[in-house]
Amino acid sequence: MNVEKGFVDAPVDSSLDLAAEIRKLKEEKNAVVLAHYYTVGAIQDLADFVGDSLALARIAEKLDNDIIVMCGVHFMGETVKILCPAKKVLVPDLNAGCSLADSCKPEDLRSFIEAHPGHTVVSYVNTSAAVKALTDIVVTSGNAMKVVSSLPADEKIIFGPDRNLGNYINSQTGREMLLWDGACHVHEQFSLEKILELKKQHPEAKVLVHPECPRQVRIVADKVGSTAVLLDYAVASDSREFIVATESGILHEMRKRCPEKAFIPAPPADSTCACNDCSYMKLNTLEKLYNTLLYEQPEVHVDEAIIDDARRPIVRMLEIS
Repeated sequence: MNVEKGFVDAPVDSSLDLAAEIRKLKEEKNAVVLAHYYTVGAIQDLADFVGDSLALARIAEKLDNDIIVMCGVHFMGETVKILCPAKKVLVPDLNAGCSLADSCKPEDLRSFIEAHPGHTVVSYVNTSAAVKALTDIVVTSGNAMKVVSSLPADEKIIFGPDRNLGNYINSQTGREMLLWDGACHVHEQFSLEKILELKKQHPEAKVLVHPECPRQVRIVADKVGSTAVLLDYAVASDSREFIVATESGILHEMRKRCPEKAFIPAPPADSTCACNDCSYMKLNTLEKLYNTLLYEQPEVHVDEAIIDDARRPIVRMLEIS
């Protein structure tokens, strides 16, 4: 067994029923599997809980399992560890990073804060534990509007690292938050032109857009919201067709909830593929999940010196939201 590559590099018998073996290991080890909506459908189907960042953060804190496996990206595993420091927190692949989180290094944010004193620091959950430790309030795409709106109208705010989400909040609230210049490589790639082409082919389709998308994409949306908000909208809507501009993994749950409806993934601008995938999320596979449970590796560690500082803004978010 080798974890030097960031995941358990051990052979998996091709004759195994991996789904059955994973269920058995979960029971034997009192383990629970959390999965983000952007992971592959096979992972979501085996997870005990599937959701967006806020839902999974809330669930993690209430669990009494000995082992928590977070199928998503690395910062999500860190967030679970911050909320559950006494638990063993595992991820299938430590290489599952995040372009948005990587765009905001803690040393750079510290310098930015020092250059703009007197600001409340509001950070998107898509950040490292070290960045959270420099933050006053953490937010998700689902609750960012509510959290920012709860602050006094004249409060000076630094918002990061997603400039598109920050720009959307500014446009909806009339705020003038100081925005960090970061973006998600998946949501940044959606093309207004390609969405309009799809709309011509499907004129009755509703356009669902994540707020991490650029403004020119958001303005053609029938609904802008987090993955959970978009999912709820699709379930409640009388429409039969939807063009979805967010990571394609959410379509799995949308189709499960609404098998009678059609969900069309919006493609990226510079590709002929029919959907826009996060390569980091797709590093979570059944084979890696099986090995993670079997060997209880790789484990997520967060420096004890920053856990309390990183936990405080998450708790404040949960209290507000």
